[in-house]
Amino acid sequence: MCLTAKAQKGSAMVARIFRPAKTAMQSGKGNSQHWIIEYEAGTPKLIEPLMGYTSSSDMLSQVRMKFETKEDAVRFAEANGIEYRVMEPREQNRVAMSYSDNFRYDRKVPWTH
Repeated sequence: MCLTAKAQKGSAMVARIFRPAKTAMQSGKGNSQHWIIEYEAGTPKLIEPLMGYTSSSDMLSQVRMKFETKEDAVRFAEANGIEYRVMEPREQNRVAMSYSDNFRYDRKVPWTH
């Protein structure tokens, strides 16, 4: 679900407000509890022909700010006249399962090595 609001007319850059997903290398949710506001790319990235590096002419694509809550990030965007889009996080549905369930006799799929 994306909510869009335009705080100031004529604003060229749109900012995304989102909560990052946890990475596959983490077992906990330590780095995914804050909200981030970052600008979407206004121009496509260019590939430098000699070395193959990517570059961009817009400096706002490098700006990334952290906030404790979604409301703080929205309040900051509205106070500074930034056009923004809120991307709500998808919550994970996990089935509670015990380790011993892996070795149950009546499993649907037999456990093998």
